This record gives sequence, structure tokens and C-alpha cells, in this order.
Amino acid sequence: MLNMMKSLKDKLSKTKSGFIDKIAEVVSVRGVFDEETYEEIEEILIRNDTGFEMAEQIIERLKKELKTDRIKSVEVVRIYLADVMQDILFKDMQEDDDFFSLPEEIKPYVIAFVGVNGTGKTTTIGKIAHRFAKAGKKVLIVAGDTFRAAAIDQVAIWAERAGVDILRSEPERDPASVIYDGVAKAVAKSYDVVLIDTAGRQHTKDRLMKELAKIDRSIKKACPEAPHETVLVVDSTTGQNAISQALHFNEAIKLNSIALTKFDGTAKGGIIFNIKQNLQIPVRLLGVGEGIDDIENFHAVRFVKAFFDKGDTEA
Repeated sequence: MLNMMKSLKDKLSKTKSGFIDKIAEVVSVRGVFDEETYEEIEEILIRNDTGFEMAEQIIERLKKELKTDRIKSVEVVRIYLADVMQDILFKDMQEDDDFFSLPEEIKPYVIAFVGVNGTGKTTTIGKIAHRFAKAGKKVLIVAGDTFRAAAIDQVAIWAERAGVDILRSEPERDPASVIYDGVAKAVAKSYDVVLIDTAGRQHTKDRLMKELAKIDRSIKKACPEAPHETVLVVDSTTGQNAISQALHFNEAIKLNSIALTKFDGTAKGGIIFNIKQNLQIPVRLLGVGEGIDDIENFHAVRFVKAFFDKGDTEA
């Protein structure tokens, strides 16, 4: 656990320095906790994609708790700020949530991945396939992005790296038909997991969003209870636009979870809080690097330690 914690802390260092450490710096430099300090902290929160409403909520709760406990020490204020943010972020979240723990009674477990172009959706699928394969699962990737030959080739490369099977077709074939064939194959051949790659699409394009509904119906024709999980893949650097993406995609196909990619490369970690404030869809996965193992369950305690601790990580 110690090595795992240190690794995650290292991967989130850029995000932490651009967000939490800046807040701590404001508190330390000013040396007093007055209205101007509150305003500076709120500005940092908003600048880091926390969102106006969430930033206000954090500041109001911090004010209330400091007043109640009559806190004056700057060092203690920093601790209170972290506690407030943690409490808001992890309220109602299950700490033992494991994306890679599948119910044994469901086979195949069908997971569909959706998102706009360039979010890292195919890379995320490859990493997840690798994790399931390492756990001994029989995995099938379905290359449902038939609009671009390069997309099919890309997901095939990831399937090879992960050591899993892939169902692919010629470019331009109807994606719903390809996905139906893939899920039907998984049912017939007793696969444990099916990972469905769909074409990246702008959430503002009605025709492409309606196609997701057609894909959903095709999946259900082959496996009535599927998809068992639908993951929206979001680029962490997207900011406020991520909320709009989620709302539009959720109208087209019911979302169960969010995977935040490139979280190690953004200085705007507030998007986690923004999503918590505005959506009822849990963040379950973090992409924290380019390697095939660089995907993490979004575990509350582990994230808190990596993101908020200023000292050495403890087990």
C-alpha cells in the first residue's frame, strides 16, 4: 500500500501543485485569515475548474467551521480547509468501490465507453483490458468506431498490448451492427468482459448522439440486461465543458460512471469537485499516465492522501 500511495502521489504532483499547494501558499504568505484571504482562495478554486457554486460552498463551510471552533492559527486553517474539501468531495461515496471487481453471476459483463473526440477513450479501454486480463478474465474488445480506419487500428494495437481478443470490421460499416456482432460473440463464446469502443462524437451533434441510442438498442438485442456499465471518458483538462458533455451523453445513453483521463497532467484538479456538485454520476477511474498500468480506481482515502497530504505518505 505504501508504494501504491507514493506512486499515486507522484503522479498527481502537478495537479496538486497547481491547486492545493497554491491555496496553502496564499494562507501562509498572508499570515492572517481575513475576507481578502477568503476571496483569493475562492478565486483559485474557480480558476481550477471547481465551479462557482462549489467554490462558494467550500468557502462558506470553511468560514462556519473556523468561527465555530474559534480557529486563528494559519497552520490549523490549512488543515480545516482540506477537511472541508474532503468532506464535500467524498460525501455519499463508497470507499471500497472497485471498478475491476465484477459480479460473478453476470457473464459477459458488457461495458460501453463513450465520449467526445480526443479524450483518451481508446487508451483507457486498452488499460482496462490489460487490468482485467491480468486478473485472469477472458476479455473481448469490440471496435465500434467504424468511421475511421485509424481508430480501428489503434484499438487493435491496444488489444494486442493487453493480450486480449478483438472484434473488428471494415471501416464504414454500421457501428450498431458491429457492436451487436461483438456482444453476440461474447455471449456465445462465454467471455467474461466485453469492452465496447464507440466513435468519439461532439455532444452538441444531435445525429451522432441519437446514434448512441441505436447502439444501446443493438447491445440489448444481443444481451438484454446490457450494457451493465456505460462509462463517459472525460479529459481532465476540459474544465467546465465536461459537465455539459456528461449531461448531453446521459440523455442519449444512461451513464453509470466517469473516467477522468490525463489527471496527472492537469493543474486544474478542481474538476473532481465540479463533477461532484453538478452530476449524479460517480467518477470511478483516473487516468494518471501514458503507460498501460496507469489507471487507478478512484478510491476516496487513497486520493485524499495523495492529493492533500503535504508530508510523507503513510500506509
